[in-house]
Amino acid sequence: MDYFGLLPEGVLSEILSLTSPKDTVRLSVSSLGFKYAAQSDVVWDKFLPSDYKHIISKSNSLLSYTSKKELYFSLCDSPILTHGSKLSFSLDKKTGKKCFMVAARELAISWGDTPHYWAWSSHPDSRFSEVANLRFVCWLDMRGKIETRLLSKRTRYVVYLVFKLADGFYGLETANAFVRFVDCESDNEAERRASVVSLSRREGPSEKRSKRRVDGWMEIEMGNFFNDAGEDGDVEARLMEIRRLFAKGGLIVQGMEFRPE
Repeated sequence: MDYFGLLPEGVLSEILSLTSPKDTVRLSVSSLGFKYAAQSDVVWDKFLPSDYKHIISKSNSLLSYTSKKELYFSLCDSPILTHGSKLSFSLDKKTGKKCFMVAARELAISWGDTPHYWAWSSHPDSRFSEVANLRFVCWLDMRGKIETRLLSKRTRYVVYLVFKLADGFYGLETANAFVRFVDCESDNEAERRASVVSLSRREGPSEKRSKRRVDGWMEIEMGNFFNDAGEDGDVEARLMEIRRLFAKGGLIVQGMEFRPE
C-alpha cells in the first residue's frame, strides 16, 4: 500500500523540497503520492538558484515554460547565453548547482588579436557566436576568470577547457594548467603546483587526459577549487605551454567551463 499517498500533497511537496532533484525523481517513481507532489512549483522553486530570475533577465534567450519543473530541466539541457553573451549558464541536473562557461572571446589569449596566430570564426556546434582557432604559435597561454559571487556557494567546482582539435593539429601533446583565487595567490605561486594536461595524447604518465563530451566537444580538467561564501573575488584558470617553444596549431577553443564537481 502507498502510505505516502494518504498524506496531503502539500506535505509531500514540502518533504521533496528538502531533498535533491535526483532524490525527487527517484521518489516520484516509487510512490503515486510523490509522483503528483513532484510536479509542484513549491518543489522545483527550491531547487532553482535563488537568483535565477536575475540571471535569466540578463539573457537574450527566449525561455518558454509552464512550470518550475519545466524551467529547471530546460536550464539543465539547454544552456542560455547571459551577461551580453559573454557567459553561458546552465544547471547541474543532479544537484541544481550553477554552471557557467566563459566564451573564448572573454579569455585572455596571448596573441589572440593577431590574425597570423589566431583566427576567430563561427562554429556550428558552439553555443557562442565565435570560437578561437589556433593557426600557429610557439607561446601558448590563455586565461579565463569568473567572479565567485556568481557561482553556487559551499560548492567544489572543476574548471574545464572546452575545445576541439582540427585536422592536422600539431604540438599540443602537453601543457600546464592551474586554478587560483586572484586576490589570494600569485601567478608564480600557482604555477609551481600546476598539473600536466594532455590535449591530444590518449595516455601518458601522470597527465590529465581529455574526454569527449555529450555535445561533441572535448574537455580537459584544468583544476578545482572550493567556493565557500562567494566572497573570494575572481577565480582564474590558466592553460599554458611557454617552456618548450615548439610550433603549435590546430586547437579550436569554445571556452572555459566552471562546473560543480
